[in-house]
Amino acid sequence: MCGIVGYIGKRNVVDVLIKGLETLEYRGYDSAGIAVNSDNEIKVYKKIGKLINLKNLLEEKKNEINNVTMGIGHIRWATHGGATDINAHPHTCTCGKLVVVHNGIIENFKELKEDLIKKGCVFRSQTDTETIAHLFAHEYGKTHDLTLAVKKGLEQIKGAYAICVMHKDEPDKIIASRKNAPLVIGVGEGENFIGSDIPAFIEYTKKAIYLEDGEIAVVKENSLEFFDANLNKIEKKIEQLPWEPVALSKLGFKHFMLKEIHEQPDVIRNVLNGKLFDIDEPIVLDEVKIDKESLKNLNRIEIIACGTSLHAAMVGKFLIEDFTGIAVDVEASSEYIYRKTVTNDKTLVIGVSQSGETADTITAIRQAKDKGAHVLIITNRPDSSMARYADSLIPVSAGIEISVAATKSYTAQVLSFYLLAIKLAEIKGTLSPEYMKNLKHELIQVPVKIEEILNNKEQIKKVAKKFANFRNFIFIARGINLPTALEGALKLKEISYINATGYSAGELKHGPIAMLDETMPVLSIMIPGGVTYDKILSNSEEAKARNARLIALTSSKDENLKDIFEDVITIPEIPEMLSPIVANVPCQLLAYYIAEFLGKDVDQPRNLAKSVTVE
Repeated sequence: MCGIVGYIGKRNVVDVLIKGLETLEYRGYDSAGIAVNSDNEIKVYKKIGKLINLKNLLEEKKNEINNVTMGIGHIRWATHGGATDINAHPHTCTCGKLVVVHNGIIENFKELKEDLIKKGCVFRSQTDTETIAHLFAHEYGKTHDLTLAVKKGLEQIKGAYAICVMHKDEPDKIIASRKNAPLVIGVGEGENFIGSDIPAFIEYTKKAIYLEDGEIAVVKENSLEFFDANLNKIEKKIEQLPWEPVALSKLGFKHFMLKEIHEQPDVIRNVLNGKLFDIDEPIVLDEVKIDKESLKNLNRIEIIACGTSLHAAMVGKFLIEDFTGIAVDVEASSEYIYRKTVTNDKTLVIGVSQSGETADTITAIRQAKDKGAHVLIITNRPDSSMARYADSLIPVSAGIEISVAATKSYTAQVLSFYLLAIKLAEIKGTLSPEYMKNLKHELIQVPVKIEEILNNKEQIKKVAKKFANFRNFIFIARGINLPTALEGALKLKEISYINATGYSAGELKHGPIAMLDETMPVLSIMIPGGVTYDKILSNSEEAKARNARLIALTSSKDENLKDIFEDVITIPEIPEMLSPIVANVPCQLLAYYIAEFLGKDVDQPRNLAKSVTVE
């Protein structure tokens, strides 16, 4: 949630800040602002709404922005206080000399605020962040040293934060620090950058330093200094970034989401590369540190995730239990962290997160690690906070994903679970060699089958146009594709704002069937060859008897389906066990085209953030 950018150097500071904020828009926001040191004065500009509103304001005020030496910027997703100009970041102290931007939540801001008001501080907003500005300014009044003031202020704060701080009287530096929220330093020549994520500065430098919790960075034009929480100087490693700026381009597609859907065949090939060499060879997962002895000692596996990653986890549960016979629990991170769990040193805990910065999941894996569990992380960001807690790691290698609605990262997570489940079965010896070979052979064919879907999108677009104006939608499936139904409903809900819900097909008659009539489309995901096909067909007929509008998503060639279903979305033939990877793609496209027909903001849906860094 939210995005921070900072810059100090010789470039046009305002342009760098705005470009940086544009690259962070995928994180979700409802207001934006920047603060610059102009003519030895801190000047703040902020506006509610999209970045264009801030750009227009800056254009109006351009004559008053001169001799800018450094600046910080922010896009805000409201937590404390509504989305207003006043509540937008940056926030200043009472005198306006100190300014701060902040991601995260300050849990004890009310107590701090009451104390600061007694000391004469004047608050203008309803945010927790403004408390930080006054607190740092109060400490600066004692020390006249910005670094020390920030250190003293952070000692009093409870909660999560990534911050950048500037002061009028120290115009040569920006102070940055983090705890449970991401912050990265971009290293340039005669210039330096700060960002919540690498896209904020990848256009200018491919060198980065990752801050750890509690560390403080003093960022100057020609130097960088790093300190621990006690202001002991520390050395930090500069890392070379693998990304190219072209990753942030739509490459001719109308939206990033559509581009990322189309990237999925190559993402799958990339995930398999180096892990599946030959159908006769074992899966290679170099960073998974689980051997036969440790697997033998496991009592259970817990998979912890949120949102789309939770649906990938549900596929993972099905696969691991089926392939290995080990009991697997799947739980939302937000629930796991607030109950007494039976996690111990005989538990494998798998944390799943696209960004690797999901606050709930980070808290959950910390708790699991404290109880002695082996922690395996599946993430698209091996440079993330979560990856640093891992005993074992599977980088999903999906590349940067800009659209808020996850598509290619979900596919890569699901595929990673296939590889992990096969690997565990190989170690445990629970699958026959012949079954394993067939499974690997079919996995290698998956990219071609998805390309076939992407090359024949017209049937999906036709269905999308027909049902775009319906206000409710139901997805049903059974077995391994129940997560596909849940994910398909979530995608439609996220970007079109249609009230879409996923159900186990067998549960329709236990309540949801009451909602069925001619205004309710029902999409049935049904793959021939499995034990559930005939049952879902029967459940679909029950829905048809209540006048529901039926759509089939299937690889079946049965012409009789047209007697039951108003529309049939056909996918290539694939074994049911592997079908979630392929069946999900038409669901993504259906959600995309419905949202496009409705004129929605596909890449940045309202109220949502790409990286949810608060609990």
